[in-house]
Amino acid sequence: MLRAVGTVTSLCWRAGPGLAVSQLAVTVVGGLLPAGTVWVTKLLIDTLATGRPDHVLLPVGGLTAIGLVSGVLPQLIMYLRAESERRLDRLMQDRLYTAVNRFQGLSRFENPAFLDGLRLATQASGSMLAPITSGLFDIGRNAITLVSLLAALAVLSPLMAGLVALAAIPALVARMSLEKRRMMMIAGQSTSIRRQIFYSSLITDVQAAKEVRLFGLGGFLKDRMFGELATVQASERRLDRREALTQSLLAALSAAVSGVGLIWAVYAAVDGRLTLGDVTAFAAAVAGTQGALISVVENVANARQALSLFGYHEQVTSLPDDLPPPCRSTEGPAAMLPALRRGIELRDVWFRYDESHPWVLRGVDLTIPHGASVALVGLNGAGKSTLIKLLCRFYDPSRGAILWDGVDLRAVPPAELRARMGVLFQDYMSYDLTAAENIGVGEIEALSDRVRIQAAAGMADVHEIVEALPRGYDTLLSRIFFGDEEEDDAQTGVLLSGGQWQRLALARTMVREQRDLLILDEPSSGLDAQAEYEMHRRLREHRMGRTSLLVSHRLGSVRDADLIVVLGDGRIVEQGTHDDLMAAGGGYSQLFEVQARGYREDAGVQ
Repeated sequence: MLRAVGTVTSLCWRAGPGLAVSQLAVTVVGGLLPAGTVWVTKLLIDTLATGRPDHVLLPVGGLTAIGLVSGVLPQLIMYLRAESERRLDRLMQDRLYTAVNRFQGLSRFENPAFLDGLRLATQASGSMLAPITSGLFDIGRNAITLVSLLAALAVLSPLMAGLVALAAIPALVARMSLEKRRMMMIAGQSTSIRRQIFYSSLITDVQAAKEVRLFGLGGFLKDRMFGELATVQASERRLDRREALTQSLLAALSAAVSGVGLIWAVYAAVDGRLTLGDVTAFAAAVAGTQGALISVVENVANARQALSLFGYHEQVTSLPDDLPPPCRSTEGPAAMLPALRRGIELRDVWFRYDESHPWVLRGVDLTIPHGASVALVGLNGAGKSTLIKLLCRFYDPSRGAILWDGVDLRAVPPAELRARMGVLFQDYMSYDLTAAENIGVGEIEALSDRVRIQAAAGMADVHEIVEALPRGYDTLLSRIFFGDEEEDDAQTGVLLSGGQWQRLALARTMVREQRDLLILDEPSSGLDAQAEYEMHRRLREHRMGRTSLLVSHRLGSVRDADLIVVLGDGRIVEQGTHDDLMAAGGGYSQLFEVQARGYREDAGVQ
């Protein structure tokens, strides 16, 4: 915790040294104000009690000045705190998302435990960390107030000063115990909260809206959401009850101490051992001391909770890359990836996502020759998508190696490898950006190159579709950003069909022209027969003489490939040209005949 406090303090200083110094100054002033009020009030009352009204101007002036500072100081503190939180929030978000972008693979993003920690880390913003940042100054201010009031109290009654101080120990212990339980509760609720968010997002998600309404799932999802919410709130309720009982007992202890002290002060005044001003100062000092003690306890407890939250931020930002750094391969080191001239080779590649999971790939040996068109086919779960992830180096093989012209991919920085590839994923993204941006993000340098973007759209057969949009390539492909006054203006944004989005995603891949390797995963799954035919005709032209890997369930679209590879249960069960595989009469031939029969029967029905 001390290390975390040091880190946060360092971040505060980086966020604004001048702000930190200013907050320190107002902390000292604010901490001394209560004690100053007590002593000046005592002086005023004792002056009045002696019957010398001509001497009251000094204490009255003192109280007036204290009142002025007390009125201005909170506003100054509020401004400094808000500005510090804004700057710290920006700094911490930059720190967090820089760390997240540093992860080159997918293993962490497919790990629920990491996603829970990341969700909590994103909550560690400037305002959420205020109990540590501004809270440190609050602790300092309250500590100064506490020490100065205890000193004033000790002058009047050392015994009462000690008694008030001792009464704070059980309050601190109880509060820290409650905050520890609260953080354990928050960590334990992650699964329920994740499920609650999942169910609520389905109710409100536009993509899910059709099925939710068609199948009447609204009530079912709402019940599931409220079931998880009830689990979360039950834990919170139990802790809140415990906290209410504990705080009530502590309040009773504070009241008892104050009562005993006031009884003593009254009898001391009757006996002449204390003046009227002393009694007033004593009562104010006891109340102020207890208030400061409560504030310090609250500050420390809240700081501990914020530190626990900050721990998730530190955990994420301190994680190393989920892929090992480039290493020396069996062929020697490779600082730069060579231009592909021979091909890509998978040597006895085995892979599973976790040691507790089954093998997804089992001893795959495959060569993708340079300049060749290779098709990858197989039933669902055969390992096709996993093989693509390995080629993109989102994961490394559990066993074996993948070689690029003899260079092990593990010897190459992932960014260098991916810059040499054009990939269309089956689960492509639909960005809430303009049409041009949806294409241009495939090659950031192309965002401002409209000619290049239009050429890519032409290769994907989507140029005319985009041109027909209300604002052409500058049309926003979303309806989530418009305001109330723009709701009925179609030019603020439009929604594309699934097939149109798929063509746009293909254009995003095509904008990466002249890449060494082109990977297309189900590029026509959302298209009608005519559009599919036109797309594959264009792709055949584009892939001619290029090294490419095409994944498709529609075997008619892969029959012209130079090599067709059939995956089954994580192994290569067949490979060859279309004619070779049809002549062999194996699984490929049977599956092709099933699909062809379906087309012939459909044609007969028409």
